[in-house]
Amino acid sequence: MTVIDISPSVMQFLLAFIVVAPLLGALAALLPAPPGLKGKNPDQAVLRHGVTVTGAVLVAAIVLAAGFDHDHPATMQATTDISWIPALDVRIHLGIDGISLPLLVLTALLTFLCALYSYFKLPAGPSPKAFVALVLVLESGTLATFAVLDLLLFFLAFEMVLIPMYFLINRWGGDQRQAAAWKFILYTLLGSVVMLLGLLLIGLKSGNFDMVALATDNGRGLTTSVQVIAVLAIGLGLAVKTPMWPLHSWLPDAHTAAPTVGSVLLAGVLLKMGTYGFVRILLPVAPDGMRTFAPYLAAFAVVGIVYGSLACLALARTGAKGDLKRLIAYSSVGHMGFVLLGIATMTPTGVNGALFANIAHGLITGLLFFLVGAIKDRYGTADLDTLAGATGAALYGRAPRLGALLAFAAVASLGLPGLAGFWGEMLTLFGAYSPAEGLSRPAFRTFMAIGAFGTLLTAAYMLIVVRRVCMGEHAPHSRLSPGDRAPQTPESPEPSGAVGSQPSGSAGPRTATTPQLADIHPYEAAAWTPLAALTVVAGLWPAVLLGLTDPAVQQLLAGGKS
Repeated sequence: MTVIDISPSVMQFLLAFIVVAPLLGALAALLPAPPGLKGKNPDQAVLRHGVTVTGAVLVAAIVLAAGFDHDHPATMQATTDISWIPALDVRIHLGIDGISLPLLVLTALLTFLCALYSYFKLPAGPSPKAFVALVLVLESGTLATFAVLDLLLFFLAFEMVLIPMYFLINRWGGDQRQAAAWKFILYTLLGSVVMLLGLLLIGLKSGNFDMVALATDNGRGLTTSVQVIAVLAIGLGLAVKTPMWPLHSWLPDAHTAAPTVGSVLLAGVLLKMGTYGFVRILLPVAPDGMRTFAPYLAAFAVVGIVYGSLACLALARTGAKGDLKRLIAYSSVGHMGFVLLGIATMTPTGVNGALFANIAHGLITGLLFFLVGAIKDRYGTADLDTLAGATGAALYGRAPRLGALLAFAAVASLGLPGLAGFWGEMLTLFGAYSPAEGLSRPAFRTFMAIGAFGTLLTAAYMLIVVRRVCMGEHAPHSRLSPGDRAPQTPESPEPSGAVGSQPSGSAGPRTATTPQLADIHPYEAAAWTPLAALTVVAGLWPAVLLGLTDPAVQQLLAGGKS
């Protein structure tokens, strides 16, 4: 069944266009704008160019999804297979199935929303031309990672995103951006070197770099020792990108320093590349090696779940001077721990849960970073003690719509039933209850119990954040009389550039003790609404996503036999 009937040749073109168009758009962004398109402001012209290119890619991705045969999601569709380097048997092999299609659409959506947001709120930094070009190169590399079916092409696409993200952090980031950018690039490059060795080992030992053929062979052409070495090498590289505890330490620094759109793309898209590699390469190509390391992967995953939650609780407590962006970054460590736990079960239930949690994390955490960026713009800081302020000076009293949306994203992140975050966590825990044959059931049930405890910790720190940032702290002294002016202290700062008049359409008079902030702007609503809406749709109608992933996962784990 397809939503619209599209010929195979058009499907091939659409997938090739999705991968190549951002790269061509990046080159065009660096060229002088044609006289008719330059307008009065060349900077706005190049930002419009970014919105146009990412919008065209998103439309192509939606049309591709509409033309996808949903009755056969386990079959590679829109495939292109062209010899590129005959001496190494490297081919330009592209294709999508039910596993890669949702990630492809998510990447196109988040990049378009970031381009749209940047058109109105460009981060401070060098030339907008370079910013737009880097975002487009980042999009091209990420989309290629989810579309290529050759091991060496996968590695090239995987590495393609590192340099643009490094410069986005280093040139458009905030405090400590250079140190954070260097830490990001060093960690990921070192992991990638080890991963390349593992990919070459698989290709040379099997005589084949084609991911579809290798998955169909299901490791039968590789000895157990080769599989174990390959999983160790490739898994380390993927674990750094995921990131898995204890290889996660680059992530909080990178998120804290990155501009808003950099954090959205890093959390919503780049982290998914690592977990996708586990599912697409290691599970089907080296099942014996994965079975050897699965208990260790699950153990690191649940440690990450608990560690990330405890770090968030430490940052959220009063007086800790915790940074809200850093807190959301540590929450990502915990959420990606659930994804790794689902993969480690090596069962259809667990892997489907991991893929669902991947998409849910991209939607919810992308929205959270958008919101935190907007809050930082209004207050001039992301320090939790400053944001808490006094009761009445927090978000519910100063920007109620923004506060309500932050509360929605927070409860979605903690896994409230009916929203997207719930299904991924639930399915991964179910998968851990009954892991694949050959894995220790008592061990995985212990991991399941620890993961379930992590969900309670997640709920605790998210509710603390909502209470403090949205509701504020109770002032230790008596209330001021209505005529008194609240002193400007760090706990109730005068927001930069937003105070002095009540926003149009807001209810009630503006009091002296609760200076208003600008509530949600139209361009912010345009960038955030799709993420909030999809979070609800995925939570209420999970079969839309699971109907795509489940047949593909079943076939992948069975080595293409079913």
